[in-house]
Amino acid sequence: MKDSVFFDLDGTLTDPKIGITSSIQYALEKFGIDVPEKDELTWCIGPPLLGSLGDLVGDEHASKALRYYRERFADVGWHENSLYPGISETLAILVDSGLSLYVATSKPFVYAKRIIDHFDMGQYFREIFGSELDGARSSKDDLLRFALLETLDQPAPQ
Repeated sequence: MKDSVFFDLDGTLTDPKIGITSSIQYALEKFGIDVPEKDELTWCIGPPLLGSLGDLVGDEHASKALRYYRERFADVGWHENSLYPGISETLAILVDSGLSLYVATSKPFVYAKRIIDHFDMGQYFREIFGSELDGARSSKDDLLRFALLETLDQPAPQ
């Protein structure tokens, strides 16, 4: 494990601001409530989204807001990510130095994989760990515990 590096996705490898905040705005519009500007929603990037949506629309409506969010994010929002400059080159250097790289994100795996593939970063990562659409492993503690247990028995790269 000492030769393993775990990366978060949002805010570390990619800038997800436009896709996430626009999808939150879309969900809020569906509720007919005042929609904050994108910059006022950046606090929602990082923590589990269901909790952030609960803060915005009330816990009793959070699941419905998440469904609305995903309507847009699944089609458009995931594609509104941008790769930070120098990331691919940095990942290549780390892999060439013998490190095993992993992604551990609270973003659902299905979207994380799509984003990693879109930016042709899959070649650098031994595995991608994300939450499930049902909310399983959306907390970083649960996610990292799962990822570490899954990688403990993996052989070192050759």
